[in-house]
Amino acid sequence: MTQIAKEKTSKSELPTPESGTESFSIFSQLKKIPISTLFVGGLYVAFLTLGTVTGVPLSFLIQFSIMALGMHGILVLSNVPSIQAGMGPNFALPLGVVAGHLAMVLTMGAIGLTGWTLIFVAALLSILFGSIAGFLYGNLMNATKGSEMAIAPYMGFAITFAFSVVWVLIPIDNVYMTFFLGDGLRTPIDLTPFGAHNIFANLLQFNLLGITVRTGELLVLTVFCIGMWVFFRTKTGVAISAVGANPMFAKATGLNVNRLRIIAMMISTSLAALGIMVFAQGMGILAIYDAPLWMGFPAVAAVLVGGASARRAKVQNVIVGTFLFQGLLVISMPIMTHVLPDGVDIADPIRMIVQNGVILYALTRMVGGGK
Repeated sequence: MTQIAKEKTSKSELPTPESGTESFSIFSQLKKIPISTLFVGGLYVAFLTLGTVTGVPLSFLIQFSIMALGMHGILVLSNVPSIQAGMGPNFALPLGVVAGHLAMVLTMGAIGLTGWTLIFVAALLSILFGSIAGFLYGNLMNATKGSEMAIAPYMGFAITFAFSVVWVLIPIDNVYMTFFLGDGLRTPIDLTPFGAHNIFANLLQFNLLGITVRTGELLVLTVFCIGMWVFFRTKTGVAISAVGANPMFAKATGLNVNRLRIIAMMISTSLAALGIMVFAQGMGILAIYDAPLWMGFPAVAAVLVGGASARRAKVQNVIVGTFLFQGLLVISMPIMTHVLPDGVDIADPIRMIVQNGVILYALTRMVGGGK
C-alpha cells in the first residue's frame, strides 16, 4: 500500500500537458512572427520606453506614430498588388508618385482648383495617369520576367529625373507654384494657398487622452485597406494571387498571366499616385523634382516589417509594418534630441540600417524556392 501511494504521489507531481499549455502557446505564437517584425517592434518599444524615461511625453510619441500611419499607409499598400502578382515589392513606386504629382500640378496650376474640388479632380487624374503608367510598366515587367526587382529601382530613378526636366519646362503660370525669377516650378509647392493643407487630417479630428487623432487620414486608409481585402477575394484578385503563387500552373489552367500582371501593376501604380496626395496634404507641401527618388525603399521596408515576404503580402502586413517602421522613424528624432548632445543626429543612420537591413533579409529569404 505504501509503494502504491508513493507511485500515485510521484505521478501527481509530474507536469501535465495542460500545465505547460499556456507557455507553449505563447512561444508557438511568437515563432510565427517574422524576425523583422519582432526586431523593429522591439526597437519601437525600446524607443518608447527611452522617450518616456527621458521626459518625452508618451502621448506625443503615440500621436506622431498614428500620424505616420495615416500619411504613409496608402503608399505602403501599393506594394500588395505587385507582390501578390509575383513581381515582388514595388521598388518603382516613384513612377506612381510622379503620376500623382502631375495630377496635382495640373489641377492646381492649369485648372486652378482649390479645396475639396482640387482633391476630387486630382484623385481622378491620379487614377488615370497611374493606370496609364502602370499599363506601360506592366508590359515592361512582362518582357523582363524574373528580373522585376532588379529593373524596378532604375525605372523609378529614370522617371524621377525625366520629370525633373518636365517641372522646369511645363507652362504653368501661377505665382504660388513658379519661381520668382526664371521659369519652372518651385520646390516645394506650398498647398496652403490651394486649401489642401491637412484637408484630410482636419476632417473629424478629435483629441483623446492628449493624443490628436487625424481621423480623416485614417478613414481614407481604412477604406483603401478594406477595398484591397475585398478585391483579393474577387475572381480577378484570386487569379492574380494564383499567378503570383505559381505562374506555370495558372497558365495551364487558362489564366492570362500577362494580362493579370498588368492589372496588378496598374492598381499598384494608381495607389501610389493617390497615396502621394494623402502624404502631400499631411506635409502641407508638394515636393517635386528629386523628392520621389528614394520613396520606394521606405514603403517596401514597411510592408516587409509588417510580415510580408517578397512573394506574399496581406493588408495586415501594411498596417502593422507602417505603424512600426514609420512610427520608429518619427519618434527616434525627438528622443535622440533629448538623449544625445547638441549636433549629434543618428535618426537617419537608424532609418537606413533598419530599412536596408529588412529589405536584405526579405531578399535572402527568396533563395531556394522563392519563399
